[in-house]
Amino acid sequence: MTSLAEWANFYVSVGSSAGALIGLQFVVITLIANMPITRDLARASSAFATPTVVHFTSVLVLAAIVCAPWHGITAAAACWGLLGLLGLVYEIIVARWVRAQTAYTPEFEDLLFHLILPSLAYGTLAAAWYAVRRDLRGALLAVGAAALVLLLVGIHNAWDAVTYHIITHKGGQDAGSPER
Repeated sequence: MTSLAEWANFYVSVGSSAGALIGLQFVVITLIANMPITRDLARASSAFATPTVVHFTSVLVLAAIVCAPWHGITAAAACWGLLGLLGLVYEIIVARWVRAQTAYTPEFEDLLFHLILPSLAYGTLAAAWYAVRRDLRGALLAVGAAALVLLLVGIHNAWDAVTYHIITHKGGQDAGSPER
């Protein structure tokens, strides 16, 4: 389909970036794996680290959906709409995880990047599923915007998590003692 084909380069770039960033998340988790972990930190990880990988994966799946050789827009729209609905359900679960964890008190920025923006992006995907029949170009633009928001949210959250773990880990050591 011509309309989807026009977006191929965008989704190849965004999808490749998401795939590479998923790999980097695994590297980061491996590097911090030797840090002591409590039950509270494990809950915080579920609330703040796991969703980042989910957002990157959503972008990767979305890129595959849009770049697949569909015979029409209907099936692709149904797939991205379903991804949006599943993302909204997942964000409800993440909100519960954020409330349940006690290792960290979320600030507005945390709520913005972990709950509000991802929910808006997933909601946009669901809405674009409905809108595709009335305004194909607008729906495709909305899907692209949602993909970009999820990618940027993931980048922000990954950086935030890395700096948090470094500061927490370094803050727990004496300045003169060697790292163990």
